[in-house]
Amino acid sequence: MSAADATLIETLVAVRGNAYAPYSRHPVGALVIGESGTRYAGANVEVAHYKGLCAEASAISAMVSAGERRLREVWVIGPGEHLCTPCGDCRQRIREFADEHTRIRVVDADGELLKEYSMAELLPDAFGPENLGQAL
Repeated sequence: MSAADATLIETLVAVRGNAYAPYSRHPVGALVIGESGTRYAGANVEVAHYKGLCAEASAISAMVSAGERRLREVWVIGPGEHLCTPCGDCRQRIREFADEHTRIRVVDADGELLKEYSMAELLPDAFGPENLGQAL
């Protein structure tokens, strides 16, 4: 498994600290690295009707807003010692911009790598753009 550099972990911890999670009290941070190598961070944003924005979706939105369309890496940090893996919706969002080389890594609250996934491991038999005759 690939270890994270200190700056990446600092960014993850900081963005998790910016999460708006008054209902679940479960702050999550995500950092995605686009094909260009640029890093985009995002935090979860909850709202009273429970249809908030996940950290991964927030980070992917920042990447897309900057004009990138391909994910090289995805990093996720939760508040505890256990895996805080992307939810089902975020797995599909990641899939939209991933390829066979994309790596998804989950770290504990202190930034220690817990698990690394390929896209096929995170979302087996995924439905993607190619199923609709589209290619990114």
